Amino acid sequence: MVDLFKGYKGDALATLQKFNARVWSQTKVETTRGEFKGILLPRSENDDEQHVVIKLATGYNIGIATETITNMTEEGYKEAHYKIPEKEFPYRAGRPNVKLLGTGGTIASRLDYRTGAVIPAFSPGELYGAVPELADICNLSTEKLFAVFSENMGPEQYKTLAIAIGKEIEKGIDGIVIGHGTDTMHHTASALSFMVQDSPVPIVMVGSQRSSDRPSSDAALNLMHATKTAAESDIAEVMVCMFGPTSDEYGLLHRGTRVRKMHSSYRSTFRTIGDIPLAMVDRQKITPLKPKYNRRRLDRKAKIIPFFEEKVALVYYYPNMMPDMITSLIDNGYKGIIIAGTGLGHINKPLYPAIERCAKEGMAVYMTVQTLWGYVHMFVYDTGRDLMSKGIIPLANMLPEVAYIKLAWALGQTSDLEKVKELMLTPVVDEITDREPYNGYLIFQGGVPEVEEFLKRIHK
Repeated sequence: MVDLFKGYKGDALATLQKFNARVWSQTKVETTRGEFKGILLPRSENDDEQHVVIKLATGYNIGIATETITNMTEEGYKEAHYKIPEKEFPYRAGRPNVKLLGTGGTIASRLDYRTGAVIPAFSPGELYGAVPELADICNLSTEKLFAVFSENMGPEQYKTLAIAIGKEIEKGIDGIVIGHGTDTMHHTASALSFMVQDSPVPIVMVGSQRSSDRPSSDAALNLMHATKTAAESDIAEVMVCMFGPTSDEYGLLHRGTRVRKMHSSYRSTFRTIGDIPLAMVDRQKITPLKPKYNRRRLDRKAKIIPFFEEKVALVYYYPNMMPDMITSLIDNGYKGIIIAGTGLGHINKPLYPAIERCAKEGMAVYMTVQTLWGYVHMFVYDTGRDLMSKGIIPLANMLPEVAYIKLAWALGQTSDLEKVKELMLTPVVDEITDREPYNGYLIFQGGVPEVEEFLKRIHK
């Protein structure tokens, strides 16, 4: 039997049944706040019971509170079909060969506005049907390694990705794209930066902030920029490729160990921290911004080091933090802690005994700064000197999330704390830099005259 009220329950289901409104129907909804027309969409089983959702003609979805609905009228109906028409991807001799590895993030999809259905595209034929411009860039092949939301990415996925990348490099691929959800993309980028070293080809992570059913979606353009980078770029590193400004002028290529997601919804959410991006990319060209980077080579060799110790924690210090926050980690068998301290790398005195116990238990404890920009300087104040004497090791300007990933990677290889220290303090790919450039820290405050004048002259 066809479910005409897919996903609806409670008050919302009762409202649909009362007015005989079917999911996927073109529906006029009359409310105490006005009249709305659109396609009645299904709801997730975890959504609330007090709203119905319709897709407007603009492509945007809105929720309508059931208590405001006075009438619903079906004006048309067409059942959704979850099938993307495939077009054979035109493979052409002489074009670069790019491999797209899927992790579960929807990097492209096809929307049927008659039905409201959003369908993920993944096979070469589906992607060509959704983003035909890809055929002008490369010969594309795809492989779905797993299908998880980015918050569920972890050590097993990191190691699987690293090994798969190594195999593709050995086979002679010209570039690799990794489709990934944006929420933890910077964690995976860090992991791959340490697990896949000295790559001869570009490794480009890409995702989308806004789904393909929205007019402002960044999915297709991000995918085009990423495949162009993988196919043509001379930068053979792990990179994140996402929108530069909020407009669709160009994308930015961020080094995997210096990038961070900085906004929950902006398309320009990814920023290089404490440095400048590697390059700009648009439909026509790739423009390097940094002179030094690992360059593309013709050999098929990369160092694949897929190790990860799961018993590592990242702890953000806050005022009045209690010692049991640290001792509980010791009691649960953790082997390493990254602390994101205040200022130049500080925590309160009540934590000192817990830190001393970490040293006695043979635990690796390192300090970063929660300011994100800037360096740990633990020798400036007595607090920092005291903490170093108790065994905490400063990590210069390594980002907290990067430090967490690197410590887990290092402890996955050895339990010798001196060897771990050597690994942690030896830069692999700019996770520690000698200096922060003058333009590596730019945070503007809106409202002040000079910033408002500046904003008038640039795109937001």
